[in-house]
Amino acid sequence: MAKNLERDLRLIFEFFLLVSRQDSCLEFVTIMHFYSYDVAPSPRRAVLLLRYKGVDLPTTQVDMRANEHRSDDYLAINPQGTVPALMTDEGVLLTEVLAICDYLDAKFPEKPVFGSTPLERALVLNWMNKISGSLFMAFAEMLRNGSPAFANRALPGPIDVEQIPELADRGRKRYRASLELFEQEVGAHPFLCGEALSQADIDMYIAIHTGSWVKESLPESCVRLREWCARTATALGE
Repeated sequence: MAKNLERDLRLIFEFFLLVSRQDSCLEFVTIMHFYSYDVAPSPRRAVLLLRYKGVDLPTTQVDMRANEHRSDDYLAINPQGTVPALMTDEGVLLTEVLAICDYLDAKFPEKPVFGSTPLERALVLNWMNKISGSLFMAFAEMLRNGSPAFANRALPGPIDVEQIPELADRGRKRYRASLELFEQEVGAHPFLCGEALSQADIDMYIAIHTGSWVKESLPESCVRLREWCARTATALGE
């Protein structure tokens, strides 16, 4: 009962909580709120982080299939029209998934996913950058330039951008080549950066599994990646 009451109170005061009065002005502190579309790759990077840590945040699902991210209501919150977004406890809106994940990892330090030492953090960021510049970029090229659902929306955000079909072809080549390259780089440790799961593992896991959206899958020849995927799925409770 007490737990339910605490949850209900948190929801009631979801956006602002009156904490003090000074010089006849009201001061408010915000309560963290997450804007997500859980099935999409970018939001899912934060969703799996939170799930791994066992953290449950007040969340609004922004249905991107229904173009809710381009609605006036959502653009009033995030003018970029991108998902995810996080309103921090400090009242600052974060709209980049890397910044969101980094903030959440520091805010909820149990089971860190950005490492515990400068070197570990550097390794995680190094892997994340490689994954972003290869698999995620290639996936975006295929999806946004090859799917009719993204006509005139080849780039995220509120501005209409025409598709370039050739980029979809290039993205497919990059995606497949990146998997072959990463197959040679994994296997020395249980996870990408060592003995513990990191945000880099979460990112790679999502980048591989969302390949099915563009009719791509992990080749049978990628034995090491397949074994790594199984370990990562278990660690994430998937």
